[in-house]
Amino acid sequence: MKIYTRTGDQGGTGLAGGSRVSKSSPRVSAYGEVDELNAVVGVLRSEPIPDSADQRLDLIQNLLLEVGAFLADPRGRHPLPPAALEPAWIEEWIDEMEGDLPPLRNFILPGGSRTASLAHLARTVCRRAERAVVSLHDAGDSVEEVIPLLNRLSDALFVLARWCNTRAGVTDVIWQASR
Repeated sequence: MKIYTRTGDQGGTGLAGGSRVSKSSPRVSAYGEVDELNAVVGVLRSEPIPDSADQRLDLIQNLLLEVGAFLADPRGRHPLPPAALEPAWIEEWIDEMEGDLPPLRNFILPGGSRTASLAHLARTVCRRAERAVVSLHDAGDSVEEVIPLLNRLSDALFVLARWCNTRAGVTDVIWQASR
């Protein structure tokens, strides 16, 4: 199978099911943002990270691929798996990590260790993906099931960044108001 088809050279792309749309469509934007998030999570996983977090991130990457397939299919033939529909397991992961953290008393800046910085980057890409899915929903597409997953995932990536800093013995970067 060739990787290039030349069918997108005029700015269009094929969706699951065979229909074609502009690459600027809200649907393509939404699944493209989810794909970028998956890639950033992959970069995060290339860093030294505890096995417990790596296992969760592995599950997340697989889920994100299924979320992308769901978003790319306007006919709804790629249903979301149960783990994507009920993100309580992400809340449990957040609670586990927060149990190892000091209380958050200040706004923090993305930074600290390299791993934490990459978790913050993944968080911001996740928020952008969430906004793209909300835009697709606002345009009339039934994709609301994805929004809680992305919302919870961005929270988890924030806490993961703090957790990685703590485990590395690095202090979170406290925001200082401009003077």
